[in-house]
Amino acid sequence: MQEKKQIIIISIVTLVVILGVVLIGINKNSSLDTSGKYDVFAKCVASKGLTMYGAVWCPHCQNEKSHFGSSFKYVPYVECPDNIKLCDEKGVVGFPTWIDSAGKKYEGEQGLAGIAKISGCELPQ
Repeated sequence: MQEKKQIIIISIVTLVVILGVVLIGINKNSSLDTSGKYDVFAKCVASKGLTMYGAVWCPHCQNEKSHFGSSFKYVPYVECPDNIKLCDEKGVVGFPTWIDSAGKKYEGEQGLAGIAKISGCELPQ
């Protein structure tokens, strides 16, 4: 009888944990920007030749990317740990670094307003 109680308790705890993980996953996904609000802005940034150089492990890079939401897919991006030679040639020494078509570097997080100023692209309200 004691073994049955232990099995039932373990089963209930397991179900609660699984349910918690599922609910956390649903909550995280619902907060993501999937609207593409900045698609036009990101495409304009790309057309101006502005490229972001970063690293997947860099929290500042992740923050910069998150400002664009799902629209970041249109922003030219170079993952420096995968492209060491290119990043060295461009003189990238910290992340993120934005480089314009003339080769001018903008180091650190710029935020959307900063990117708009650098690129001349209109930031949607």
